[in-house]
Amino acid sequence: MQFSLYYFANQDAADDRNKYRLILESAEWADRNGFVRLWTPERHFHSFGGLSPNPSILCAALAARTRRVQLCAGSVVLPLHDPIRVAEEWAMVDNLSNGRVGIGVACGWVPNDFVIGGSQEKFDRRKEVFTDGITTLRRLWRGEGHRLVNPQGKEVEIHTLPRPVQRDVPIWITVAGNPDTFRQAGQLGAHVLTHLLGQTLDGLADKIQAYRDAWRAAGHAGEGTVTLMLHTFVGERDDEVHDLVRGPMKRYLHGSLTLAAAHICSVPFLQNAENIDLSQATPAFVDEVLDASFEKYFHMSGMFGSLEKCLDMVDRVEATGVDEVACLIDYGVDADAVLAALENLNVVRILANPKSKGTAR
Repeated sequence: MQFSLYYFANQDAADDRNKYRLILESAEWADRNGFVRLWTPERHFHSFGGLSPNPSILCAALAARTRRVQLCAGSVVLPLHDPIRVAEEWAMVDNLSNGRVGIGVACGWVPNDFVIGGSQEKFDRRKEVFTDGITTLRRLWRGEGHRLVNPQGKEVEIHTLPRPVQRDVPIWITVAGNPDTFRQAGQLGAHVLTHLLGQTLDGLADKIQAYRDAWRAAGHAGEGTVTLMLHTFVGERDDEVHDLVRGPMKRYLHGSLTLAAAHICSVPFLQNAENIDLSQATPAFVDEVLDASFEKYFHMSGMFGSLEKCLDMVDRVEATGVDEVACLIDYGVDADAVLAALENLNVVRILANPKSKGTAR
């Protein structure tokens, strides 16, 4: 099992005096301690991801402070951006990092995101635009020409610059749980980035099997990498961790309600969706929902608690076919406490190594 760090902070929880301290210091720590990747998000015109309006810029900063760890977008909403720009920005980071770039791509789901790169028609066609964008991005990365018509009506062929270090760019497709998207990733020979929001580990195992089957049927070498995001805090005792992370996680989840509401209101087949207003829910009801949500994350959908509890979670995740746990660490716990707890996380990483199982525990 590989381990990485994933950043998707609610900006409202960040230290106004030093917003990027946790990211920069934990990135340097991960680079020294055998973690495989760092994942930076793309914002949604919302406090979530608000520290990273452009993940390539943040990864360029991380490239200067690290030497080994891979630097990944998690994820670029590809229908919002011209693949030319994506190829050139990330080729710059590939050079700055000496070939350590990976790009997670998503088709998008938040309507407000599309104010910068589209229309209702483009939002409705985003899955088609997304698939075409992956093909174009790969071709541009390899140095192939891309034919376009300029403002004078003349067809021209362009080549992106600078040329990257890697011949082919590693691509992850962000999958929310749709089995068809798992299969699509396998057919395209792309890795998978997923989470447990709206899906269980048992259901995930079946989807990963479908992904592997599609990968092999398409004739790709290897098996691909499945990366699973998990909110993470490893401590000495389960009850101590529970008390420490409960408040920050509930505030984090509360901040996501408005983002979720925007998505719900955009669902075309949901009757009266435009009339849904979560702000009208009573504080007591909201708190009850947040309590239930937190307990689900703590017991079923996160890597929270003692070493033993977290190692058990790793075993359960590994049994589904997941290759990498992307540990979300910036959800609002005090930065000093998070940085100190990373040492416990590293123990989990070491003990999760197959050579250690059955002996080190």
